[in-house]
Amino acid sequence: MVSVAAVFKNPWNGKGFVEDLKPVILDLAPKLGDILVPELIKEIGSPEKILAYGKAGTVGLNGEIEHASAFIHTLRFGNKFRDAVGGTSYLSFTNTRGPAGSKISIPMMHKTDSGLRPYYLTHEFTIHDAPFDDEVVIAIGGASSGRAHARTGDRYQDMKEMGIEPK
Repeated sequence: MVSVAAVFKNPWNGKGFVEDLKPVILDLAPKLGDILVPELIKEIGSPEKILAYGKAGTVGLNGEIEHASAFIHTLRFGNKFRDAVGGTSYLSFTNTRGPAGSKISIPMMHKTDSGLRPYYLTHEFTIHDAPFDDEVVIAIGGASSGRAHARTGDRYQDMKEMGIEPK
């Protein structure tokens, strides 16, 4: 598993409650995707090697969880990642608020089949000096395989055993 992250000043810090976050989202979210996605692909080796993926946003203590969420919960960010690696599943996520050194957790699932449990993974890391109170950390993660020795089956086996029809 590999993750990459961007740390930057919270553009809404010190502005009080901002009703319309969209102008900043439209400006910065695609740029974050343009920066982070190629870095992750470079670290893993190729888009084809990324089989599971996820994302995370953490805002410093002066911010709102909505500030971290704003960057990761837009197709202008997520589609950069999905399109680059041939993904069709939604990107599982965390969005949190915390001090510098907070644990950042990136939950992952298979990029094209969300029912494959061996690809339910979580990559955790810390950046010891981020986020400062006025910063945001945006991260994406990828994995080139599922869990070693996975033996919990998959959602489809459960559905069959329980008589549930797939949707």
